[in-house]
Order: sequence, then structure tokens, then C-alpha cells
Amino acid sequence: MLGIVFVISFIGLCAAFLFARFVLKADQGSAKKQEIALAIRQGAEAFLKRQYSAIGIISLLVVIILFALYSRSGDFGSGFRTAVAFLAGAIASGIAGFIGMTMSVRANIRTAAATHKGVNQALQMALRAGAVSGILVVVLSLVGIAGLFLLYGGLQNPTKVPLELVGFGFGASLVALFAQLGGGIYTKAADVGADLVGKVEAGIPEDDIRNPGVIADLVGDNVGDCAGRGADLFESTAAENIGAMILGIALFPVFGLGGILFPLVARAFGLVASLIGIISVKVKKGEDPMQSLNRGYYVTALIAALGFGLATYLLLGSYWVWFLGCGIIGILTAVAFLFITQYYTEHKYRPVKFIVESSSTGAATNIIAGFAMAMESTFMPALTISAALLGSFFLGKLSGISDGGLYGTALATMGMLATAGYVLAMDNFGPVVDNAGGIIEMAQDSDEETQKNIDRLDAVGNTTKALTKGYAVGSAALSAFLLFSAYLADAHLTVIDLAKPQVFVGGFLGAVLVFLFASLAIRAVGRGAYYIINEVRRQFKEHPEIMEGKIKPDYARCVDITTRGALKEMMLPGLLVVLAPAIVGIIFKAEAVGAMLMVATIVGVLLALILNNGGGAWDNAKKYVEAGYGGGKGSDLHKATVVGDTVGDPFKDTAGPSLHVLIKLLATLTLVLLPLFL
Repeated sequence: MLGIVFVISFIGLCAAFLFARFVLKADQGSAKKQEIALAIRQGAEAFLKRQYSAIGIISLLVVIILFALYSRSGDFGSGFRTAVAFLAGAIASGIAGFIGMTMSVRANIRTAAATHKGVNQALQMALRAGAVSGILVVVLSLVGIAGLFLLYGGLQNPTKVPLELVGFGFGASLVALFAQLGGGIYTKAADVGADLVGKVEAGIPEDDIRNPGVIADLVGDNVGDCAGRGADLFESTAAENIGAMILGIALFPVFGLGGILFPLVARAFGLVASLIGIISVKVKKGEDPMQSLNRGYYVTALIAALGFGLATYLLLGSYWVWFLGCGIIGILTAVAFLFITQYYTEHKYRPVKFIVESSSTGAATNIIAGFAMAMESTFMPALTISAALLGSFFLGKLSGISDGGLYGTALATMGMLATAGYVLAMDNFGPVVDNAGGIIEMAQDSDEETQKNIDRLDAVGNTTKALTKGYAVGSAALSAFLLFSAYLADAHLTVIDLAKPQVFVGGFLGAVLVFLFASLAIRAVGRGAYYIINEVRRQFKEHPEIMEGKIKPDYARCVDITTRGALKEMMLPGLLVVLAPAIVGIIFKAEAVGAMLMVATIVGVLLALILNNGGGAWDNAKKYVEAGYGGGKGSDLHKATVVGDTVGDPFKDTAGPSLHVLIKLLATLTLVLLPLFL
């Protein structure tokens, strides 16, 4: 079965190469556009180089700690294998983020050029650029875990090796947290700073070439949405694969090796589905581009369901029908999350329209309405997650196998992530078209039709980014339950008794950890924006020729300020997440850590939904007005929605996405550090 995994991974690599060649061979447009794109690329590469240097130092320290922890009993082999697995996961997660950013900063200029030819050409350019990252994220997860499984002797000792692979998931989670957090702080500090001075104070367009913060803002789209989200979804697929393999150990007497390898085979078939879905996307004449992307997703989901059925039939014997049902529940859960997120963040529906209407009386009512919609948006996802867990658990139990219910929830999680390659391609599509729009506006060489095309794609890209966040938080909830179950099994716990004071305290601290982390992330954006605002104001004041278009602003200064601020600010919240469960576990032991993990997961999922959906709704309310509703750009209604969007920016692009990673990092971290808590 591992042969199938490696063959499909190779096919994925070939497809990614062909997509990358398709993008890189495309026309780059005018010299002016190329000059702007070069500045964006250089800024993004400089940030990522400095960020990864800092993450590398932290990772090496963790390698030493893990080796020492697992070698305490004299078993240096276990310490070495765990440390190597961590390092492999960290490197692979870093590569996933780097590839996403690298393709994005090269596809933006080519998408801008393709926009002159039509919506379909530009959409395919941006989507295929995003597909390079989406495909390679899945391939890296498959090859990394399968390779370590073979290297560590998994075929000879299949019930032990998956436990040694937990370090791989922890390495992926740790790098993903810092990548998402640092990139999110960068992108929103630059965005908020550039918007408040440029659009609100100076009254110039969002991506006006005269704004000193505009290049930093465009750089942020790449290092936050592409590099950060690439590492995030890589970590999701890796942690979920390992968690399901661990649960498969309990069913080894029933399924043998097939129950342990099933997650890898099912994920490989999901990769094939994503490839076909990406290739199928084409915008028909007069069609809303979002419809074509949705159609591609439905194709992906259908083929993923067929592939899941084949995997269950080949590996799970006569019980395959029950567990296929669990996988289909997961796939339908993903579809439901995309619909729910679209409802709460797209301008066609009630929530965003309500925010726009409320903005007619000012920014305060805009914020009140947006926050109300954000809190409302938690209800349907919570019901969906609950239904998925209960449905898959009872369907698994109907198989008649001991622990079949728990394994059923694992397969539902895998079903939800079966379309991860396509979803990440859609996510990366968003920042690529956003960058393309910025390049077109800064170059000032577009006609009315080109501007109309890029505005349509930008609005769609904003929606796809919101959809991916909804998908990511839903998968985080299911993955966290899966990893929580693996933690209980490893800790030999059957219940978490909240009536015990130390266990209750562990849960209570888990809840407050989520809020404190989100607070630090949002505050970091505020501090970073403060420095950008002052810098942009300084340049406007000292060089009035900038507003007259006679001299260029100092873009590099804003990029440097934002880079230094983001790297500094990401350290405290990142270290807080690592240290908090370790301290609780050392003092209160394993059951208290289990309570911390359980409560932090529930609170983290709900708060992430509030932040992601609220921020996305505020953003699309602003874009709806900018499209011409209520007086369009420059109107009082527009100014109110800009303020709301500014509040929502650190919610949806910094704190919210970072919470997805926090939830899964806590799960993998507690699994890895469990020897300390026993």
C-alpha cells in the first residue's frame, strides 16, 4: 500500500511542476508592473529569510530538549528518532510555506498581465499558482510520514512506530504557528497602517503608488496568506494522519497493517481528486468566477468520496461500508463549512448586507453589527461539528468493532481534509489576485475592462480566503478531537474528571490561554500599525512632493519597520503556547493537561470562528460599498466600512488563523511532552 502512496506523490510532484511551468512561462506585462512586482518579491523574500532564521533557532533548541526528554531512561534510539521526526516535520512545514510564498510573488505579475486578456485566463493563472503549493503540501505530508514510517521499521513493528512519528506533527505545528503568527502580524500591521493614513486621512485609493506603506501591504498578502496558510494546512494534514495512525494501532488485530496505513492511502487518493478538480476549473462566458471555483470543488469532493470508498474497500475488509459512511460525513462537513462561511462573509447574503445598512449611521454601528454577526456565526458550525462527530462515532460503532466509534471519527476527519489540496489552491488564489490588483492600480496602465475584471476576481479572492479559514477551523476541531483521543489512549486515561480541583484549574487555564494568545496577537498588530502610521505620516509631512507625484515614497523603510516589528512581536504569544501546557503538566500532571487541551479546543474553535467570520464580513461590507453601493468610494458610508474593515483585519488574518494552529499545536505538543506529565 505504501507503493500507492509514493506513486501518487510522484504524480503530484509532476503536476506541480507542470503548473509552475505554466505560470512561469506566462507574460509578465509592462516594465512598470515588473518593477512593482520585483519590490514585492524582494520584500517578501527578505521577511521570510529573517523569520525562518528565528524559527530555526527555536527549532534547534526544541530538538535538544526532545532528545534529552526521550533519552532519560537510557533509550537514546527513541530520543534520536523523536528528535529527527520533529526536525523533519519542521523543515517540511517551512518548505510548504516557502513554496506558497515563492509561487505567489511570481504569479501576481503574471495574473495582472493575464487580466488584460480576460477573467478566465487570470483565474486559471492564479489558481494554478496556488495549486503548486496546495499539491506540494499534501505530497510533503505523505512522503514525510511514509518515509519515516519505513525508515523507523514500521513494516516490522507497525504498532510502535506511529507513536514515534508524533514529533513530526509537533515540528510541523510549531513552525506553522510562528509562520502564521509572524506573517499575520506583518500583513495586518502594514494593511491597517497603509489604509488609515492613505484611505481615511489622505483620501487616496487603497493601492495608490503615492502611499509609502503600499508595498509593505502587498508583501503582507504573500507572507501571511500564502506562507502562513501553507504551513498551517501542511500541519493539519500531517497531525491528522499521525493521529489516525495511532488510533489504528488499537484496531491492529482487526485490520492489521491496513488500519494504520489507511490515512496515507486515503490522503493520496484525495490528492488525485484535487488535481482533477483544479484542472476542471474554467469560467464560462458571463459566469460569476465564484461559481466556477465552487464547481471545481464539487468535482473534487465527488472524486475524493470515490477514492475514499476505494481505500476503505482495499484496506478495511468487510467493514468498509460503515467506515466509508464516516468518510462521507467528513466530506459533507467540509462542504457545509464552506457554505456557512460563504453565507456569513459574502455580500450577497443577510449578514454582510446588515453590516452595510448599519454603517449608514457611522462606524460605531458598523462595528456593533459586525460583532453581532460574528458571534451568531458560531452557531451553525458548532452544530455541524457536533453532528459530524456524533454521526461518525455511532456509524463506526455500528460496525460492531471495539473502538470502531473512535476510529469512525478519525475517518470523518480524514474525509474533511480529503480536499485539502484544492482548498489551499483556492486560498492562495486570493492573495495572488489581491496582489495583481495592487500592481495594476500602482502601474496606472489599465483600461476600464481590465479594472472590472480584476475587481471581480479580487472580490472572489476575498471570499475564497474566508472559505479556507472556515474550512481550516472546522478541520482543526475534528483533528483536535482525534488527537485528544490519541492523548487519552497514550496517557491511559478513560475520563477527564473536572470535579477534581487541579483538573478544573487545568481546563480553566486552557480557556484563558486562548484569549490571552488572541489578545497578544491583536495587540501586536496595533503596535506594528502604530509605527507604520507614524512613518507614512512623516513621509507625507516631510516630502509633500509625494502627494503631487513628483517623487517616489520610501517603500523600503516601511517594509523594514514592519518586518522587524512582526518578528519581535511573534515571540511572546508563540512561547506562551509552548510553555503553558508544559508548566501545567509538570505541576498538575496528565489529567489536568487533558482538561486544558479539551477546554482550549472548544474555546479556541468558537473564538476563531468569531474572529474569522467577523473580519471577513467587515471586509466584504467595505468591498460592497466600494463596488458602488451607497455612494461608493469616498462616501460617509464607505468611511464607516473602512473603519470596520480595519478592526476586522487583525481578527481574520492574524489572531483567527493563528488559533487554528494553536489548537493543533496544543494537541501535538501534549502528546510529545506526555512523558513529563506521567
